[in-house]
Amino acid sequence: EVQLVESGGNLVQAGGSLRLSCTASGLTFDEYAIGWFRQAPGKEHEWVSYISNSDGYTYYADSVKGRFTISSDTAKNTMYLQMNNLSPEDTAVYRCAADRSLNQLLLFRQWVFPQYWGQGTQVTVSS
Repeated sequence: EVQLVESGGNLVQAGGSLRLSCTASGLTFDEYAIGWFRQAPGKEHEWVSYISNSDGYTYYADSVKGRFTISSDTAKNTMYLQMNNLSPEDTAVYRCAADRSLNQLLLFRQWVFPQYWGQGTQVTVSS
């Protein structure tokens, strides 16, 4: 049984910061690319960031580049998303994910879910 559990979402004012955490069970990060995606009300899913375990490649969406930082602790099987200078446009449900070929998912124009993802944590940014 694979399970990904997120935490850290909250209500925060514009310009503030949050740190999201995701702990995995039933899988090891060494065998997967890991990352985060989000969905705002009425909008399509969007990949926010991910790390390829094979070569260490790190991806950030243009909308979060320079503000968000992804990291992981393989010993704890935990990934993090540090979010700084938050904007109301960042309001969304954030989910962590794992996939053996996560890089391939971003090649499709239509959204494709990864192999595993969590239940999500709500981030709300007020102005």
